Amino acid sequence: MPDAPHPAEAEARARSGADETGRRPGPAGPGAPAPAPTAPGAAGASESDVPEPAPERWPVDRGHAPVPGVAWRAEPEAAPVPGPAPGASPRPRRGNADPVKVLMHRHRELCERAVDPLEIAAGLEAQGFTDRTAARFRHRDVFSLAEELYARVPRGQERSAPAPEPERARAPWALAALAPGGAAGLTGLGLALGHGPVRLAVAAAGALALGAALLLAVRRGPFRAPDGGTVPAARLWTLWLLAYAVGGDGLLEEVLGGGPDGPWPLAPAPLLGLALAVAPAAWGAHLFASRARRRIADSRGLADFAAATRPLLLGTVTLQLLALTGLLALTGFSSGALALGTLLLLARLLTVHGFPETASAGLAAACAAEALAVASVLAARVPVPGFDALAAPVRALVDAWGPGAVPTLVCGAAALGLLAHATGALTRASAHATP
Repeated sequence: MPDAPHPAEAEARARSGADETGRRPGPAGPGAPAPAPTAPGAAGASESDVPEPAPERWPVDRGHAPVPGVAWRAEPEAAPVPGPAPGASPRPRRGNADPVKVLMHRHRELCERAVDPLEIAAGLEAQGFTDRTAARFRHRDVFSLAEELYARVPRGQERSAPAPEPERARAPWALAALAPGGAAGLTGLGLALGHGPVRLAVAAAGALALGAALLLAVRRGPFRAPDGGTVPAARLWTLWLLAYAVGGDGLLEEVLGGGPDGPWPLAPAPLLGLALAVAPAAWGAHLFASRARRRIADSRGLADFAAATRPLLLGTVTLQLLALTGLLALTGFSSGALALGTLLLLARLLTVHGFPETASAGLAAACAAEALAVASVLAARVPVPGFDALAAPVRALVDAWGPGAVPTLVCGAAALGLLAHATGALTRASAHATP
């Protein structure tokens, strides 16, 4: 057996309340039995006197009262969750935005005044929308996007689509399209029967009547341009080209021969053929516009519409060429008049469908080239070294093909330029929107 503790060490332990192992007994629970009193001589007890263990702590059940003899342990409170600051508005939830709704608000006026989805498609295309742009709004083409916009925009009063044009409504513009040919025919008859001052008066009256008839023809029917959709200078360019068709070839011959020494010969026959060709040109323009609008309803994409409309445009130009060739063969064929008739048709189609600046530019370029041809020959007469070479191109062209080669080449080049532009511009849906 080990030796008994020293009397001084036992007294120190008893004074501090620790047991033989050096640990202080913990506090007893509410119902724990009190320890037995220690006798005055307990400090010198033998090693067999072992202190009794502390009562075991049972886990606390939150839903029941504590077990007798087990200390109650309070659960730690959860930290409060910070709420929104006073007066602060709650943050909006971010969801998937509707791109079509944004577009609908942006073009609400266009969608509200449209009578069908085709007008919306034309308006969107005029603002640069393509099928690739429509794909950003989850649509395969502009037409399907326009259909959704038309269906989603609320309308207080539905407007029905315009009814097809009745046959009797075509009579006024059909008569207006025949008016230039009638005025030119009567003038030509008067010129053939008149002599001297009477012939001059008939020519002046016929010119005024033809001008009024042409003005009536372009203000009615398929040749009528939208309000504010014309360039005033285009009338001046048209008058120049028509005047050159009558007397330009004779003037060029006189200038190349050193003249003019007096009045030069005029050729009214090409003008008569051009005036008679206004009627078939108007019918061709009407057929092109009506068929193009039908193609809009049948097409399901901008590419499909362009592919279907391009043959219509080329067919219209070809039919007009054939009709003008036949009329010029009856009145007096002229290649320059044939090229001029094609140029005027393309210029009017571009003007009617919303491209008046391009049409005026083409007419102005043709006028400038014809004036330059005559001016270059006159400039060659200036006694300055090297100026005589200015007339060489025109002189070579006239010697090879005649004076009619100048308007043929000039008007033909301008017509080809307008045709190239029209194949892209007039095959867009926006060019056929209902005004």
